[in-house]
Amino acid sequence: MDERGGLKLLSGKKALYAEDEDGIRKNITEILGHFFYSVDSVKDGKELVERFTVSNYDVLIVDIMMPGLDGLDALKKIREIDRKIPVIVLTAHSEQQYLWRAIELKISKYITKPFSRAQLVEALEYVADELSLTNERIYLTESRFYDTSQQTIFSEGETLRLTKSESRLLEFFLEKSDQIVTYDEIYDRMWQFEPPSKEAIKSLVKELRRKIGKNIIRNVYGRGYIFEIKKG
Repeated sequence: MDERGGLKLLSGKKALYAEDEDGIRKNITEILGHFFYSVDSVKDGKELVERFTVSNYDVLIVDIMMPGLDGLDALKKIREIDRKIPVIVLTAHSEQQYLWRAIELKISKYITKPFSRAQLVEALEYVADELSLTNERIYLTESRFYDTSQQTIFSEGETLRLTKSESRLLEFFLEKSDQIVTYDEIYDRMWQFEPPSKEAIKSLVKELRRKIGKNIIRNVYGRGYIFEIKKG
């Protein structure tokens, strides 16, 4: 997983990728899997619309030239449902007609084939920055996510409200995911004045574990914790 900048935000997000060429779809899906919590792929515009309407996604990566319903026509249908989801368009064409259609559909990034991994990563960084402005849903497991706007955990139909301290700690762990977070760092982030005892920290972590899943926060003996989002 790339650790640079806002890309860490994508580790809790779900992406849907549409590409009709099997080899390209397999390669790009593998790359995307290093950044997103999960990646689903489809082979044409019709499948893209169908999958989007039955599942929740945070980012779309779409090829334009696909059989049947092309990528931009599929996105037009999706925009009738969702006007905000970030979209990266991949295409072998750079003609003005495609560019204008992409602009009208509020495309986040437009990449012309053939493109390098660095160009794709740059587009993902742009999307991560865009998401950071409206970030509301972060997946912790396949069926459990954290809603930042409501400070609530949703899991298989169950709603768990976090306390102010729990939500602050969870958001700190999300910022520092896959890194050791020491007790001193938690003290500095959570309390401006006299910090509580280490046992109070452990009690807070225990209650947070109960709500988000016990295996996501791992103990590091004598130092603190590691927060690890488990990919499905």
